Amino acid sequence: MPPLLSLPSKIVETAWHYRPTLSTEQLVLWVVVIFSVFYNIPFWQQALAGYDLLAAQTWLTFANMLLAMICLNFLVFVSFAFRTLVKPILTLLFLIAAFVSYFTSYYGTYFDTSMLDNVLQTDTNEAQELLTAGLLIHLAIFFGLPTVMIWRVNIAPSTWKKAMLRRLAYCLASTVILLLAIFLSYQDVSSLMRNNKQLRYLVTPGNYIVSMAQALSSQHASANTARLPVGEDAYISSQEGDKPTLLVIVVGETARAANWGLNGYERQTTPKLALQPDVINFSDVSSCGTSTAVSLPCMFLLPGRADYSKSYAQQHESLLDVLAHAGLEVTWLDNQSGCKGVCEGVTTKALLPEDYASMCQDGRCMDEALVQALTTQISSNLVDQVVVLHQLGNHGPSYYQRYPAAYERFVPACTTADLAKCSREAITNSYDNAILYTDTVLDQVIETLERQDDYATAMIYLSDHGESLGEKGLYLHGIPYAIAPDEQTHVPMVWWLSSTFSQQQGLDMECLRRTADQSASHDNLFHTVLGLLGVATDIYQQAEDISQVCRQPSSR
Repeated sequence: MPPLLSLPSKIVETAWHYRPTLSTEQLVLWVVVIFSVFYNIPFWQQALAGYDLLAAQTWLTFANMLLAMICLNFLVFVSFAFRTLVKPILTLLFLIAAFVSYFTSYYGTYFDTSMLDNVLQTDTNEAQELLTAGLLIHLAIFFGLPTVMIWRVNIAPSTWKKAMLRRLAYCLASTVILLLAIFLSYQDVSSLMRNNKQLRYLVTPGNYIVSMAQALSSQHASANTARLPVGEDAYISSQEGDKPTLLVIVVGETARAANWGLNGYERQTTPKLALQPDVINFSDVSSCGTSTAVSLPCMFLLPGRADYSKSYAQQHESLLDVLAHAGLEVTWLDNQSGCKGVCEGVTTKALLPEDYASMCQDGRCMDEALVQALTTQISSNLVDQVVVLHQLGNHGPSYYQRYPAAYERFVPACTTADLAKCSREAITNSYDNAILYTDTVLDQVIETLERQDDYATAMIYLSDHGESLGEKGLYLHGIPYAIAPDEQTHVPMVWWLSSTFSQQQGLDMECLRRTADQSASHDNLFHTVLGLLGVATDIYQQAEDISQVCRQPSSR
């Protein structure tokens, strides 16, 4: 073989056999340098967004921030860098960091506690959808490559005295450099973090380590906490001759108001609802959170968004329990990954694919199966009841799997979970097709309720949160609420009330239509449902009941 041709093979062979010998401190230092530079690109992009990249001061600030990050990470990592454990622990950190860096880089995801709650509550089907070719390539580079490098390092043997002195020296040097870097850039860094608190959720690996610890500790606490009762004094204020009440609450998933046809969207994505004469569309509704883990419990709990906390949600009963205290039969029908605790005290039924074979495929059921389940539930007995339908809705990123092929009206549609492979137009098309299918599902719910002559029937549809489809470089949802775009917090809400229901409750339908453009939020759901069902309880707040202003004074 000619010398020039043999050179590359010799380089590869030499690199393959090269196994450096490092102390545990040196290995950790190299790892934290890699973390700080290559796994924090979204952080650096946002942190330096307002700086002049040609100015020397910018690079001095960047250098100080980078040194501070490296030293801080080193002081944390080295605390568990024992000779026999350092490689397995660093491997695990690289694995998680590779996943985190992928979603922060490609989708603009912020890994705060609520996002980690979502991750911990993700079911198998949701997880499988995220395993795209793009993710696997990213893992090969950001997990596979550094892992191979770690395991080819020989850890230098050392006596415990030398190891202790060496570690103290490294820690002392890191502390001095950290303090110096903070001192030199304190004004810039403190201003940056004070005005952009969300940036801390982009600092890898600190974002997922801290958030994971908080999420796991709260889950452990909830497992050992009995829920406190709410509204035990509740009762139904009914009149003689009233028909039993049947209210269906449809909890939408990831539907945003911007693409809702009834809100004036350029596409008519809700054509069937538009033809329903008794539908009332609320056009200005905001969500409690930007993820299911927050919004779903928040919308069914007594405190509003301002006072909501995960600990309260874990420790107190929900609206559904109050309705049960009042004597209503309450059932939760689920086509999602659970109710996040709000249905703990009531009958809960998850849709099983084997029960709806024609509507289910690959472990997932289309939302029309909820309508079939609702029909079965209604026919069971004639009593006052509330049925909650928890949709699969527009759950991303596989929007194309949320509707049957017949609903692919807007084309070309994105037919992969790897959104990076699709244009924004194709992503929006598949998302709008899923909204179009929800329109049919809601129309079928209304038709089902219209056939219930023995009931006074009503339906409330309300989405849990919205979705970003590429605006501002963001995809999916879960952005911290303080900086969340309108696409993730502005959600659709629709009511349908039968004439029997409105008459029994003394509701002026024209009044409701006139108030439908006023601002509302998830905060209103708790008290509005109590008001609509005539449930009397000391915890009811009239001011939060949307329907109250349209209820005749003579009605209960």
